[in-house]
Amino acid sequence: MRYLTAGESHGPQLTAIIEGLPSQLPLGQGDINPWLKKRQGGYGRGRRMVIETDEAQILSGVRAGRTTGAPVTLVIENKDHRNWTEIMSPEPGNEPRKKALTDARPGHADLTGGIKYRHKDLRDVLERASARETAARVAVGAAALKLLSELGVEGANYVASLAGIETRQPFSWDTLDAIEDSDLRTPDADAAAQMRERIDQAKKDGDTLGGILEVRFRGLPVGLGSYVHWDRKLDGRIAQACLSVQAMKGVEIGRAFENAVKPGSGVHDAVYYRDGTYARDSNGAGGLEAGMTNGEELIVRVAMKPIATLMKPLPTVNVVTHEASDAARERSDTTAVPAAGVILQTVIGWVLAEALLEKFGGDTLPELRERVQAARAYAHDY
Repeated sequence: MRYLTAGESHGPQLTAIIEGLPSQLPLGQGDINPWLKKRQGGYGRGRRMVIETDEAQILSGVRAGRTTGAPVTLVIENKDHRNWTEIMSPEPGNEPRKKALTDARPGHADLTGGIKYRHKDLRDVLERASARETAARVAVGAAALKLLSELGVEGANYVASLAGIETRQPFSWDTLDAIEDSDLRTPDADAAAQMRERIDQAKKDGDTLGGILEVRFRGLPVGLGSYVHWDRKLDGRIAQACLSVQAMKGVEIGRAFENAVKPGSGVHDAVYYRDGTYARDSNGAGGLEAGMTNGEELIVRVAMKPIATLMKPLPTVNVVTHEASDAARERSDTTAVPAAGVILQTVIGWVLAEALLEKFGGDTLPELRERVQAARAYAHDY
């Protein structure tokens, strides 16, 4: 299973092509668009989220509500493109040099990307480096989450902390409704109130805020991934997928950094045999051991840095004149931490769906389902 995305932040559209989805998978816009809507939500988002109302069109690979086994093409229109048609025109001779972006933003792709691809108008960098690209990846990941759900795998995401304010209520699958109802994706109402105050102050200050997201999956079969080769280890693949999302700078499986200061006896999960199967009373491993799922709940925590575009910009240098300047101001968010959890759940969901297909194969969903069920039965009775 693989996919490719294309498109710029202010271009006409974002496009994704998915290859390798099994046939007979129920899939429609109703499985994708709710995820796109959640990606646009959250307290602290900017005006772009008002302009765009993201909806994916399915242009190939699905007929009568089911995948056919052919590549699936997804398209998301950029409604803001109508305000950028001259600037983003692909035709020669239309370069609006007076509107060129030349003041590189610290913490963004601008300067390094400009050097790498020899652009002096840094819009040629930022248009693709923008987190707008994640809309296409969420659409792709939503298809993967649909496949996982058909196989009895369920996911969730929430804000563990924002700007140092922690969600103090422990995660529970019983709090999913509260998380979905919260504009900060936390079931902790007191923490959410403090987060809103901090976001409001940062907006007044022209600043931005980061945080920590937690993503969980339950119902995963034992043995996804492998210990045999470095590039087959599932924790490495999950970490790569998470860190490929704009502004993500750190990943841990379970409470890895907390576990690093404890002795092994306080971290590793004792194994018992009860009622004819294996059991554990703890999940210090976060659902992964030696690069493989162990049947416990998968727990991934990801650190997101504050967004690089500041309304009170940092000092920088103009890449044309080399004179001191203030960093460019682009329409942006004060924080996108709540939305980031949605993005991370979909990109991790893709990695898990990919690993499932690698292990079990199957050209059709019924074949895949039968093989997963057989593997679960074997693991139970082993």
